[in-house]
Amino acid sequence: MKTTSSLVKLVIFIVITLAATGTLAATIANIQFGDKTTYSAIFTDVTGLGKGQEVRIAGVRVGTVRDIAVNSDRTTAKVTFDVATTSVLTQGTEATIKWRNLVGERYLALTQGAGSAAPLAADATIPLARTHPALDLTVLFNGFKPLFAALSPQDVNQLSGEIISVLQGEGGDINSLLAHTASLTSALADRDAVIGRTITNLTTVLDTVNANATSFGELLGQLQRFVSGLAADRTAIGESLTNINSVAAQTASLLQQTRPDIKNDVSQLRTLATNLNKPDNTKVFEHFITTTPGKVATISRTAAYGSWFNFYLCRFDAENIILPTGPLPGGLGYNIAAARCS
Repeated sequence: MKTTSSLVKLVIFIVITLAATGTLAATIANIQFGDKTTYSAIFTDVTGLGKGQEVRIAGVRVGTVRDIAVNSDRTTAKVTFDVATTSVLTQGTEATIKWRNLVGERYLALTQGAGSAAPLAADATIPLARTHPALDLTVLFNGFKPLFAALSPQDVNQLSGEIISVLQGEGGDINSLLAHTASLTSALADRDAVIGRTITNLTTVLDTVNANATSFGELLGQLQRFVSGLAADRTAIGESLTNINSVAAQTASLLQQTRPDIKNDVSQLRTLATNLNKPDNTKVFEHFITTTPGKVATISRTAAYGSWFNFYLCRFDAENIILPTGPLPGGLGYNIAAARCS
């Protein structure tokens, strides 16, 4: 009887322990049980949002993101998610992608906006007009670059977190944000020398630009005309690039085909250079190079009137000429002193 009693107590203890552990795990993991309803929403930007991330209403998890796909228009994305049946969405429900932390995780927040309070049908889609993408921190933080450059990483993280919380309406207020910003910017007062040099350098730059305002204006005008010309000729430029690609392909094919012949020509040039380098051949080659220009000029004059050669009679001598009356004494000669016969 004593052993049976102890066994019953042990079983009860194990059951209670497992139940408590399961409840604690479900609470920590925010696991939900029960029926769920599927909905969709259209967004212009879903950067950072992924499958399995939370869907919240008033900060409480009520569902999970199931799928994300690009629409056929290639400009929007469709997010499919499920929500516990106990959380009823209406015709005026709005969907917003919010930052969960600075690491980049997001979640889908559902809020009641202006519109009908009629329940939203299952598998319905929240239109683009009632969705809001996540805050673009890149654009926001670019405006704070001068401030962030003078702050420590810890201060930057704290200020960034407060900015996100305030702009997403998740905590804090403008007063606390401004107070923290004021405390950070007070540290910049000790850097007035750096700021002063920056302003001085900026003034110098502006003075230089002002002194060359005419040239600067002409430069901008020429740049505008250049860009306008490129825009007007964009079709021709595009066709030229296409033709250049074709020419490059044909040139590569031509070089590939003629490579053996070119290789042979280079080899023969080496043989020719070796022969010309010999003393006897060098002398003959130098004489040829020296006399060739004059010969070419002479030949050019004889063919200056067309694609034929002109021949001129400059001189002839005849001896032992026999005429009907007898031999011609002294023979016969003909000589022209023109420049072409010199």
